[in-house]
Amino acid sequence: MANQNWFDFEKDIVELMDQLEKAKETHEKGKLDMTDMFSTLESKIEEAKKSVYENLTGWQKVQISRHPDRPYTLDYIENIATDFIELHGDRHVKDDKAIVGGFANIDGKPFMIIGQQKGRNTKQRQMRNFGMPNPEGYRKALRLMKMAEKFNVPVLTLIDTPGASPGLEAEERGQGEAIARNLLEMSVLKVPVICIVIGEGASGGALGIGVGDRVLMMEYTWYSVISPESCSSILWRTWEMKERAAEALKLSATDMLQNRLVDGIVPEPLGGAHHNPQMAYDSLKQAVLTCLGELEGMDVEDRIQQRIAKFSQMGVVVDA
Repeated sequence: MANQNWFDFEKDIVELMDQLEKAKETHEKGKLDMTDMFSTLESKIEEAKKSVYENLTGWQKVQISRHPDRPYTLDYIENIATDFIELHGDRHVKDDKAIVGGFANIDGKPFMIIGQQKGRNTKQRQMRNFGMPNPEGYRKALRLMKMAEKFNVPVLTLIDTPGASPGLEAEERGQGEAIARNLLEMSVLKVPVICIVIGEGASGGALGIGVGDRVLMMEYTWYSVISPESCSSILWRTWEMKERAAEALKLSATDMLQNRLVDGIVPEPLGGAHHNPQMAYDSLKQAVLTCLGELEGMDVEDRIQQRIAKFSQMGVVVDA
């Protein structure tokens, strides 16, 4: 309890869990028989969890997607794949630590897995640039995708970024061009491409590895052209309106699925992947294998045309 990071909207759950913990301590000391209270409190905790997590606002889902204990790309790779061989460098500038990638096997099937990686502590966050890739990161990702295509290996991308690196040096090295080229090349890759938002999916930084035959979102994630804070600062000149911005952006997994901007939602443990990481790993692994089963039997040209058509239709409005 003391080590877990809780949000304000989880206050009622935390209070009940504290009561349960104190009841267990009293019971263990042999002062009172608290057995009946255990089941009562456990029922109340489950009810409180359902009440809170089934009625989350857009901003609350954004907060969960940023939880510091939430699994990152390397956690998923370690837990859903075997024989991971990380590959480095874009062959132009350097190796961008904000994007990791390499060959791995999932249930014996080879994949090229690529994803943004955040850090757990200050040193790691600096090394990973807070999960914000530079142009060389996107060029590394494209190099690995082309390698996957060469060996006829499907591509799996795991999206978790607050956005592409916005620095002057990134712009000087062609940030916009690197992302745009990835969009172009990913749209015509000959191998199956599966993209999953596992945390934050912000703007072109996410889309740079997000063009696929199947684009999925984990349940408590967000995907949008802009973060709620940045949207608030542009529209209202302050970050104080971020909650209103989050609702207006329709950035949650449910909203994105309803608007046909993603193809499915990967279920998470109640309250987020950090509450039960193993369940999240199993859920994502199953989703990946299901998607691959649907895609690998398709004709290559048909698959590419369907991918292009899917993205081409986004944002099209037909006035009846």
